Amino acid sequence: MRLTVFIALRHLLARKRQSVVSLLGIVIGVAFFLAISSLMQGSQKDFIERLVDNSPHITISDEYRGVKKQPVEDMYPGALVELRNVKPLTETRGIRGYRQIVEELKRQPGVRASPVLSGQAILSFAGKDVNIVLNGMVPEDIRDITTIEDHMEQGSVDDIIADRNGIAVGKALMDKMSLGMGDNITLASSTGQVRVFKIVAQFQTGRSDYDETQAFVDIKRVQALTDRSNRANTIIIKLDKPERARGFAERLEGRIGYKAVSWQEASEDITSTLVIRNIIMYSVVSAVLIVAAFGIYNIISTVVMEKHRDIAILKSMGFRAGDIKEIFLIQGALLGFAGLVAGLPLGCGLMFALMQVRFKPPGLTEEISMPLDWSAPQFFIAGAFAFFAALFASYLPARKAAQVLPVEILRGGM
Repeated sequence: MRLTVFIALRHLLARKRQSVVSLLGIVIGVAFFLAISSLMQGSQKDFIERLVDNSPHITISDEYRGVKKQPVEDMYPGALVELRNVKPLTETRGIRGYRQIVEELKRQPGVRASPVLSGQAILSFAGKDVNIVLNGMVPEDIRDITTIEDHMEQGSVDDIIADRNGIAVGKALMDKMSLGMGDNITLASSTGQVRVFKIVAQFQTGRSDYDETQAFVDIKRVQALTDRSNRANTIIIKLDKPERARGFAERLEGRIGYKAVSWQEASEDITSTLVIRNIIMYSVVSAVLIVAAFGIYNIISTVVMEKHRDIAILKSMGFRAGDIKEIFLIQGALLGFAGLVAGLPLGCGLMFALMQVRFKPPGLTEEISMPLDWSAPQFFIAGAFAFFAALFASYLPARKAAQVLPVEILRGGM
């Protein structure tokens, strides 16, 4: 054992009660830091997973981010050109060459893509009419790209694959229209086309507005209903790594021209709120460890005041100012290390206790538990913050001890 470590231990053991109190402050601080941080990060991850998993990571639409330039502007660049009463050409909307785009995307590793044709339709049943959003997809892709199958209460995507005239609707819509499984419903589009579909699946996502207005069918049936053969107005993309969505969308938009919106761009207000939430959370939980660090500062400052004569003797024996500073920094490091070693298991116990808490908010039929994040970064952040807070708290007293002049101390004690 190095001599400086031995001296640091002797100083701490000489004031056992104060050392234990300071150590408990670090232990409790680490435990609460870890428990609160994991709870907040767990709830954030759970929220983002719900947000991300229930929606595409990237959505390509049949729109352009900017207004297309007119030929006259290309003919006279830099000139003052005024255009009046410009009317876009009437055309059948859709993404040109969507099949080639989807096939190219599917060839890339970690990328899943599917074309979608969405349109408004009037659902008629038993003398009632209601406006719904008809999502036409390749039935085999519904399970892979969307999470709608996870919310199926009756039927499945396989029923849509087996019956191409099958339709999946929300439970709220079925209750509103007094529909039942196996009923035939009539859908009419704005083009005047009318088709009959059979209800083969029912889903309930828990979002009443979604369950009441959305329906899923084979894309070819929607193309026929809306008179838009071989068209898709949206391509939805799922990535194995959702955090790559923003950069991937920017590169994709630059290549194909159509507007590509990532989930981060579509939810910028939510992501910015989460950043502010994290800043507030870490500020609050860090205050616990900062208060505990003051305890370490207090005990080491007291030791320095009481050991002036010992410090002077050590210096007269050949100890340099750096050696003296090292002794008191070691004291802070020992307290910080012991605090995180005991605090991390205590924090795990608090986290496990929080996981056992179950409650049922008003309006829900099932109990829910608190989501916690058990990932390694949470433990590393809590331990590192505690250790460096203790080390920083011991720095000022250590520097003061290193500045002690042995001649004045020894002369004053003679």
